[in-house]
Amino acid sequence: KQLAWKIAKISNDNAKLNNDSIEMAINRIIDNTSVAIASLNRKPVISAREMAKKHLNKNGATLFGINSNIKFNCEWAAWANGTAVRELDFHDTFLAKDYSHPGDNIPPMLAVAQQQNKNGIDLLRGIITAYEIQVNLVKGICLHKHKVDHIAHLGPSVVAGIGAMLKLKTETIYQA
Repeated sequence: KQLAWKIAKISNDNAKLNNDSIEMAINRIIDNTSVAIASLNRKPVISAREMAKKHLNKNGATLFGINSNIKFNCEWAAWANGTAVRELDFHDTFLAKDYSHPGDNIPPMLAVAQQQNKNGIDLLRGIITAYEIQVNLVKGICLHKHKVDHIAHLGPSVVAGIGAMLKLKTETIYQA
């Protein structure tokens, strides 16, 4: 009956994807990419990209603003692209008991999808799952009143999304 177990169960339920959810996820990918590109010349983004550039991986993931033939370890691509997305704070916002940016799930999901050669449907399944988990956590748990930053909801949602995208077992997602 643990929340982590319930999240893991949702993550591998293999439910049919809703067309409206697919359209939303595609729009969020476009939104994230646009915001990231707008921030490429800002110092934190330049710094994060320079760090990522030290971690080449021919089977890795791409960085926004870098030749897409050059690949990097997915952890570093997620770091650099996530920094680019968050820098201007212009992407999606969800307000409930707390506030959040569910689009923060997309850079790590995209990086893992690229490095693991996942297809678009797998990526969309992961993003939709991550959004579902994060939005429901934000609706149900106000971290701010405990002086915990809202970004803490991102950990479980990214794990859930990656678990769904990679089709991991419930037990594996639960442990993550």
